Amino acid sequence: MKLNYCERICQRKSDNSRLRKEGVIPSVIYSRGQNSSSISVIESDYTALLRTVKPGHLSTQVFELTDSAGVVRRAILKDIQYHPTNYQVIHLDFEELIKDHKVNVKVPIEWINVADCVGVKLGFVLRAVIRSIRVSCLPDDIPVAFLLDVKDLGPRDSRRLKDLDIPENVRPLSSLEEVAVVVAKR
Repeated sequence: MKLNYCERICQRKSDNSRLRKEGVIPSVIYSRGQNSSSISVIESDYTALLRTVKPGHLSTQVFELTDSAGVVRRAILKDIQYHPTNYQVIHLDFEELIKDHKVNVKVPIEWINVADCVGVKLGFVLRAVIRSIRVSCLPDDIPVAFLLDVKDLGPRDSRRLKDLDIPENVRPLSSLEEVAVVVAKR
């Protein structure tokens, strides 16, 4: 996902308010071993990119941030701050990806074959207990999502995080014994 940015000098709080009124989102890029960079992103460009992202998958999206000189920095979105009343994005935090350094990300869990699930066909409901799992991996190994097949789940059956197909180069940061999904009564 490509996004253009401009460096910004933030002297006062009013400078950020002025930027927001001009349709710009104040942002920061954090980089390991370096000072953070204050930047700004055009709000319309960001929202256009956001429409292309599948719900729940924003945490695994890699952004290619390009400045006015054409320098590209790969980063993931670490935090979004919203206005409390109108939910407009007021600040973005990016973490720059460095090729040989691991990064921690939240990877969404997707359920497949829900309509064919034995328990659902019998009138039970599929309840997602955990919708994402935190993992540590190199930037090139960030998974888009983990798929979990629930077709064979009967009434009161469950699947745990250990049932996910996690590659060897991706290390989970939570216990794999936790229940991810269960078929329960309505």
